[in-house]
Amino acid sequence: MNLHELTMAQAAEAIRQGEVSPVALIEALLRRIDDTDGEVRAWSHVARDEALDAARGAEAQLRHQAQVGPLFGVPFAAKDIFDSAGLPTEAGSEHYRGRVPTRDAAVIHRLKAAGAILLGKVHTTEFADGHPAPSRNPYNLLHSPGGSSAGSAAAVAARMVPMALGSQTVGSALRPASFCGVVGFKPTFGRVSRAGVIPMAHSFDHVGWIVRSVEDAALTLQVLAGFETGDPHLVDTPTEDYVIAAGQPSGPPRIGLLNYYFQHADEPVREAALATVERLAKAGAIIDEVQMEVNFDETFEAHRAMQMSEMVWWHRREGLLDHMERYRERTADFLGRGTAVTGADYVGAGQVLEVTRSSFAERLQEVDVLVSPTTSGLAPPLTAGSTGDPAWQSPWSFVGFPSITLPTGFGPGHLPIGIQLGASPWQEAKLLRIAYWVERTLGVSLPTPR
Repeated sequence: MNLHELTMAQAAEAIRQGEVSPVALIEALLRRIDDTDGEVRAWSHVARDEALDAARGAEAQLRHQAQVGPLFGVPFAAKDIFDSAGLPTEAGSEHYRGRVPTRDAAVIHRLKAAGAILLGKVHTTEFADGHPAPSRNPYNLLHSPGGSSAGSAAAVAARMVPMALGSQTVGSALRPASFCGVVGFKPTFGRVSRAGVIPMAHSFDHVGWIVRSVEDAALTLQVLAGFETGDPHLVDTPTEDYVIAAGQPSGPPRIGLLNYYFQHADEPVREAALATVERLAKAGAIIDEVQMEVNFDETFEAHRAMQMSEMVWWHRREGLLDHMERYRERTADFLGRGTAVTGADYVGAGQVLEVTRSSFAERLQEVDVLVSPTTSGLAPPLTAGSTGDPAWQSPWSFVGFPSITLPTGFGPGHLPIGIQLGASPWQEAKLLRIAYWVERTLGVSLPTPR
């Protein structure tokens, strides 16, 4: 058994059954990191000693305790904007070089309480936007893994860790997941706490995660969902057993096509997405072409304006703008554009948001989920200095509805392609159930890179 190939759910079950020890699993993943990360460059800090100590403690606990948490002994990584007690959290920026928090972010605390072991921190673009991270795409090392959750996607795809926390303000979790051929998930805005996460734009920041199966996406949500103090945008709303919900029998869904994103995608991505939809239709899905009374170009520009304005507000409040020389060029340029957003611009963008949110909500009364290609094109080459176009993932972050990306295969250059599903707010169980049906119907599991 190659332990680095285990998904979260498989690892948790193997540990519970005594088939795999937590120490053996951590050691296997550390060997995998040693073998592959020199080229992939996913990790900013590997917590080697801390993870091994936690695994030894877990083994001792297993000898005396039959009932353990749902992620007992399972390793995870965290994007380098999530506070982690005793480990560097630097947001990919000189501003925070050497910053070591004394407390864990709320989601890291929840994962540890469920028995999971933090294996380390993975690279992000500067302040989750800005300058690209050093990470590479495991399926083609000359191409970007996406961003800003670059290290999260690269580490999971390269089988260095079964789950990595990421974030999404525009497209920062689902785009890298798609580019790296894995599963990316973003819940409803207000479902999962952002306490202890370095922010970008408070109205749109979502905690997301990158895994290798829909079951693992559900298992992570099961642990992270729930109300607590520390995040003023967190909503006290009922949660479900998302693992059971995802695995419940599901008939073929009614799927609405977001035509704009098919029509304007690059040809390899468009053709792959249309072929995927055709396969789902042959399996019984009802496919509707959805007409949205939304100008998606205007929507994206409104999202960007609000995001930039809020990012400037936070950086000014923290005193970071007093040291512009510490920013990388692209981040400084982005913040400069943000200072040009006026109050009237922000209010106007908010009106676009309300129209967009209403339109999505109305269409989702007619279908179970909406579908589009996850990305506009394939992962760009590293020489382009880009992490890809966020516009295809943006609407779900803008309106705050849950979304997921699943791999569908490879395009030219051995670069992965994904399909994106989105659902009504607070309907994560429904979205996961349909995503599980899509996953089984497609039967796509990309091979381990290299």
